[in-house]
Amino acid sequence: MLLQRPTSRGGRLGTLLDEAAARHPANVLILDHDLDVAPELGRRATIAEVADLVADLASRLWATGVRPGHRVVVHKSDGFDITLLALAAARIGAVPVLLSAALDGPTVLALLRRAGNPTLVTDRVKLDGDLPPAVLAEAERVLLVSGSSPGAVGLADLAGAERVAPVAEDPGAPALITHTSGTTGVPKLAVQTGVTLRARYQLHARALAPLVPGRETIALHISFVHSRMVSMLSLALRRGFPVVVLSDEDPEHIADHFARFRPGIVEAHPNSFMDWEALADHPRRPLAGVRLFSSTFDALHPRTVRRLLGASSRRAPLFGQMYGQTESGPAVGRVFTRYRSPHADGRCVGFPFTGMTAVRVLSRNGRTPSAADPGHIEVRTKGHFVTYLGERERYEQMAAPGGWWRMGDVGYRTRWGCLHVLDREVDVIDDFCSTLEAEDRLLGSLEQLSEVIIVRDGTGAPVPVVCTRGDVPLDVGAWREAVGCLPPMAEPVQWRAEELPKTATMKIKRRELERILAERQRAL
Repeated sequence: MLLQRPTSRGGRLGTLLDEAAARHPANVLILDHDLDVAPELGRRATIAEVADLVADLASRLWATGVRPGHRVVVHKSDGFDITLLALAAARIGAVPVLLSAALDGPTVLALLRRAGNPTLVTDRVKLDGDLPPAVLAEAERVLLVSGSSPGAVGLADLAGAERVAPVAEDPGAPALITHTSGTTGVPKLAVQTGVTLRARYQLHARALAPLVPGRETIALHISFVHSRMVSMLSLALRRGFPVVVLSDEDPEHIADHFARFRPGIVEAHPNSFMDWEALADHPRRPLAGVRLFSSTFDALHPRTVRRLLGASSRRAPLFGQMYGQTESGPAVGRVFTRYRSPHADGRCVGFPFTGMTAVRVLSRNGRTPSAADPGHIEVRTKGHFVTYLGERERYEQMAAPGGWWRMGDVGYRTRWGCLHVLDREVDVIDDFCSTLEAEDRLLGSLEQLSEVIIVRDGTGAPVPVVCTRGDVPLDVGAWREAVGCLPPMAEPVQWRAEELPKTATMKIKRRELERILAERQRAL
């Protein structure tokens, strides 16, 4: 399949806000939190004001000695200023490396070493708490977004630094480095260039244009260290959409903001959408104005899609779903309406984007991949990353000939070409059906459940870990009726939702969950 060459639009991180401010100067950014780097900005600002802040931050970074090509690691308490610091670094030709606030100290130290003596931008909370003292030796310089600490430079002390002009970007050079989810170990650092970022932007722009032809307010609840934030922010700003950026995902908090700002587009993680199912029955009807729900990280459970679409008062609301990963960007997608059957297959993630992505499924055993015998999923995209920082050999081992990339999932394609994703390769349980499909069925059958994850116990047998709404005791009778059509499993283990180990994008760390379960079993 011939993939189209991306155009020159959409990949210039350093001047993104300048271009947006020139086109839509009165457009607004709304936050649900204060920025550590500029609390005086408040929670509502014009794009022109935000562009000026980024230019100021870029000048402060330059004043500390950051230069084109230097790597700037941003690891601080969660907030949208992570994204703004990334844009500021890119503005002076540096390469932002974004590390989630949820990463533990030893992991951050390991990733700092891979980054090769970078500049570290952090805060007192991280420096005095989570981070080991060794980080000071692994960074060329340490910058604090606020406050002071021995051996670190406070960005606040550099306020008023002489402004510097944006540095021209080489589209083929590293432009952004983000980390993978780390569901199976220490995250990898994926390197993007201006070319690959443009390709991702253009895919999103092409997909969104027919779905949302007019101007809408967009609400974003995405990890601030994920490339998806850059793509969606670029798209929103270039089209002049007012942007609401949310850090707190508590349903009541979300209800307050959605009821006030009435977003027409909502982009969030799958697990966040699951938590927001309760908003479908909220008396303030916070989802009534949503025209498009959007998610890119994993397939949504059909029950979640059905409830959210049912809560919209728009004439024909849509749920746009894309399948991809940090390395590839979106590879396939599809759109659901409120008329989707309650019994629809939740494993169907969609079709490739003509001229932009391709997908194939390779047999694991010589037989044609099918629902009963899934194969390895591989994709090819123009938004594909270029390497793992500090792990080139690992990248070359995982890349397939011809530009194909092994996704680490198993599935199959229907006769119509729709891709079905059944499991992660490492999550396949012998003599059991797709764990993801089983989870879909259970969530669709039991409204009481807020989450269910089927993993292996210490013996390798499937065990369901369940969470209920309000943490009420599981209805054992209803559970047994629901699992009657599934292969045998161990008795369910009930946890509180906050106990589940999660990544920066709210994915469940299944390997970590298995480890904790095994430890608890040994302790009994």
